[in-house]
Amino acid sequence: MTSLSLIGGHVSVTGGLAKGGLRSAADIGAEMIQVFVTNPRGWALAAGDPVQDVRLRESGMLSFVHAPYLVNMGSPSAETLERSTATVRHCLLRAHAIGAGGVVVHTGSAVSQPRDDAMRQLHEHLLPLLEEIPDDGPDLLLEPMAGQGAMLCATVQDLEPYLATLDWHPKAGVCLDTCHAFAAGHDLSTADGVGETLDALHAIAPGRLKLVHANDSKDVCASKKDRHENIGAGHIGALPFGDLMRHPAAAGVPVCIETPGPVEKHREDIETLKKLRDS
Repeated sequence: MTSLSLIGGHVSVTGGLAKGGLRSAADIGAEMIQVFVTNPRGWALAAGDPVQDVRLRESGMLSFVHAPYLVNMGSPSAETLERSTATVRHCLLRAHAIGAGGVVVHTGSAVSQPRDDAMRQLHEHLLPLLEEIPDDGPDLLLEPMAGQGAMLCATVQDLEPYLATLDWHPKAGVCLDTCHAFAAGHDLSTADGVGETLDALHAIAPGRLKLVHANDSKDVCASKKDRHENIGAGHIGALPFGDLMRHPAAAGVPVCIETPGPVEKHREDIETLKKLRDS
C-alpha cells in the first residue's frame, strides 16, 4: 500500500459482482470499490458466482464488502443475534472468496437491554468470528455510528472499550465514517478537527484504520443524525477531506464515498477527493 489513498465508492453489482461492479467503478472513476454480496436489507444469504468471484479477484481492483444493515450483534433479540452472526460469517467467507480487504460491519446497538449485556454478546459471538478468519482472510472493520439511540460505539473514544471487549483481536480493524464521526461530536469542519480526531484514533487503535467512508453531513456537528451529503455540500465542507488524506494515521488508507445522488454526482465527489489528495 502506498502513502496515497485509493479513492472510490460503493458500487452497484447489478449484472454480476465483477461485471456490474467493475462497470460501475469505471463509470464513476473509482480506484477501489465497496460492494454488497447479499441483500443489504434482508436476511437471505446469496450464494456467490465462482466465475464472477475469480474475475473480480483477478481484476486487481481493491474491494471491500459491506455487511447488511440489519446486522446488530448487540440486539436483545435472540433471533436477530443468531441471524447477525450467520450474516457476518457469510460476508467474511464471501469477502475471502473475492480477495476483499475487509468486511465493514456497523458496531450495533443495545436497543432495550443493558449496555453491559450487549457488550458481553460481542465477546461471546463476534470474537469467535474474528478467530475463524484465516491469516490471509479479510479484516473485520468496525464502523462507529452517529450516536443515535443506544448505539454501542459512536465516538473514536468508544472504540477503546469496544476493541477491548474483542480482546484487541488483530483482525479487528476500523472503518471511519466522516459523517458518523461529525454527527457523534467530532467537529471535522474546524482547522484542527481532523487532526485531533485522527490523533485520538491513532492513540487508541494504532494501525487499525483500514478504510474511510468519506461523506459530508446534511446536519450540524453532534446532531446524532446519520444523513450523508455530497462532498463540500454539507456542514463538514470539502477541505477537511484533504486534511484527512494528508494525516499520517490515514496514509494509504482507501477512501470510499457513500454519498447521495446519481452516477454524475458520485463521479464529481470522487474527482473532488482526487484533487484534494493530489494537491
